[in-house]
Amino acid sequence: MQIIPMLINGKWVQGDGQELINVVNPSTGEVLAQIKNASKAQVDEAVRAARHAYESEEWRKVKAYERGQLLIQLAQYIRMHAEEWSLLECRDVGKPLTQARADVEAAARYFEFYGGAADKIMGDTIPIEDGILNAVVLEPVGVTVHIVPWNYPLQITARSVAAAIATGNAVIVKSAEDTPLTTHAMTKWFADKLPRGIFQHITGLGRDVGPFLTTHADINHITFTGSVPTGIEVMKAAAQNIVPVTLELGGKSPNIVFKDAPMEQALEGVMRAIIQNAGQTCSAGARLLIEKDVKEMFVAKLVKKFQTLKIGPGEADVDMGPLLNHQQYLKISTLLKQAKENGYVISGGETITIKGYEKGYYIQPTILDGVDANATLAQEEIFGPVLTILTFTSIDEAIALANGTDYGLVAGVWSKDLDTAHYVASRVKAGQVFVNNYGAAGGIQMPFGGYKKSGIGREKGFVALRNYTQMKNIAIRYSTPNHDSE
Repeated sequence: MQIIPMLINGKWVQGDGQELINVVNPSTGEVLAQIKNASKAQVDEAVRAARHAYESEEWRKVKAYERGQLLIQLAQYIRMHAEEWSLLECRDVGKPLTQARADVEAAARYFEFYGGAADKIMGDTIPIEDGILNAVVLEPVGVTVHIVPWNYPLQITARSVAAAIATGNAVIVKSAEDTPLTTHAMTKWFADKLPRGIFQHITGLGRDVGPFLTTHADINHITFTGSVPTGIEVMKAAAQNIVPVTLELGGKSPNIVFKDAPMEQALEGVMRAIIQNAGQTCSAGARLLIEKDVKEMFVAKLVKKFQTLKIGPGEADVDMGPLLNHQQYLKISTLLKQAKENGYVISGGETITIKGYEKGYYIQPTILDGVDANATLAQEEIFGPVLTILTFTSIDEAIALANGTDYGLVAGVWSKDLDTAHYVASRVKAGQVFVNNYGAAGGIQMPFGGYKKSGIGREKGFVALRNYTQMKNIAIRYSTPNHDSE
């Protein structure tokens, strides 16, 4: 059985931990590989190596456009190996191959986008007074830590690592214990292309290894995607060393469907927004807010669409794959059992056993109705293919429902009336609002992040480059030259 090695200070090493942690294919229950926990000493070595590499003349001499060229080369490499990497992501996460392929292409686009931006990170000049030239320059922050979740390991690694390297930082990635395979594939490429210590990959259980990184006194920025409770702990740890954080902590995102919506588009958009990656998506459209006048018609059609969905192993490339692991499976099946007891389930709600894949974590995509807007099922992130329906009778009620959770990551607005769409978009408290679509094909260029407990800061787009830079003001006084001849 392959044990995934870590890359620390240019060397391939195994974690010092004694426990072997299985990396499991959620579709089959098959053990794909194993990892070990990094020790505190190994994390310390990684940080020292990153600091040394970042401050080295070797890295300082790499020009901005050369960093960009490296990232663009990686994009090309990913596309050359797209099917291989897609299969890795499919097996590692359980998502259908079509979705894994989209993730691989998105990763390539991140490296391409930030590769193109590397030599275009501009400073500014500020007029002060005659005799002073005042320049504002953007410098890399130094050593950046990237703690990656299991649901989109390749995409989420790419989107922050690409921006951090484009701006000249040294990077340490902690992959999720469940899904290290594509990060390892990426690491092998970086190991051959970058100076030793500029890119390093750490493995292990988040609860064990994560604190070694987040509490370290010699890191300069932490990017974390995950749950709110863990995000709070990351933020507390970073605060001890006055280290900035970028946090993306999930959501309970609404799709708001008005009676004048483009119905066929809305039906497809609402469905896809909750079944993608089996609902294990931070921006999943987990709540349907539907105008009362069209609720009966819309929900009836939606139930029919849900009932035609094909569920199966990722490699079969059906509509929806399994949940990631037994913990997810147990959590969501318990919630659905309670929902059935309360009479909320109007479609789905059952676990599934698929012949030949009995060890996979399969569950039906589920629609709930009759749930109180303040109930846990309507308020908390389930992180599975479970859609909760809420009904409204006015625009203001729709907005109140949309804003009525602790989250504010994404929202969808479905209406042919531009006044309605603009009005709602201006008042919904969410970092991204989509009108008559949901997701915009990944939106590599669009700032992504949330209001409220959905997080702090923004990823994607040019704005994310600021996460990995710090601002320096340089004021230069000059004198009037003396031209008198002797």
